[in-house]
Amino acid sequence: MIQRGSGVAVWWQIVQTLEKEISDQIYKPGARLPSEAEFAERFGVNRHTIRRAVGELEKHGLVRIEQGRGIFLQDYAVRYSVGRRTRFSENLRRQQLAGGMNVVGSETLAAPAGIAKSLGVRAGTALLKVDTVGEVDGAPINFSSHYFVAKRFAGIAEAIAEAGSITRALHGFGVADYERTESRITAHLPDDATARLLQQPRTQPVLQVEGVNVDQDGKPVEYCISRFAGDAVQLVVSD
Repeated sequence: MIQRGSGVAVWWQIVQTLEKEISDQIYKPGARLPSEAEFAERFGVNRHTIRRAVGELEKHGLVRIEQGRGIFLQDYAVRYSVGRRTRFSENLRRQQLAGGMNVVGSETLAAPAGIAKSLGVRAGTALLKVDTVGEVDGAPINFSSHYFVAKRFAGIAEAIAEAGSITRALHGFGVADYERTESRITAHLPDDATARLLQQPRTQPVLQVEGVNVDQDGKPVEYCISRFAGDAVQLVVSD
């Protein structure tokens, strides 16, 4: 499994191997992993090499090291990829997780200046705001607000509710594909509505991702604010 003389450091090969095993759910969330000594025997290396590899996994947020107890996989339900092609359903499918997206509210409003600029329209333009909750195994992991230009996407709330997917709903409006042009990630305490929908206390931070999606012609189609339960999701930034 470890290839010496390959030009790739041994400790880094171990990191890649363990990351794949974690992604493939060889270890369950919260489970204690083998000890340094057991990993050293498995990979045929010394404990210093294992310590470096495990330290890298800890920096990535995949494991936690508890002094005197061992190495534990973090209790994240989902490793959520945020990149040019951010898709809720694909994130779940890659990890073989059962879940879905439910519409919990919608309204028409005048575009605030910031969102209007991101969508390439004038402030005050009519927008449709659709609120959704994403669930995994029956537990909420994110609460999202999606903003669409009302003139172009009339009926989008009903389409999302029926399809259970932003991607499939947009297909009905002629958007064959779309990609994220930017994502801004912050952490803050949730308001009452967010805490209630995510079934968590207000004292527990959420991870917030704001982004703009554009269609195949580069025209903005959606501005989205997603709030993730901080103890259930690990955000992974990808290309």
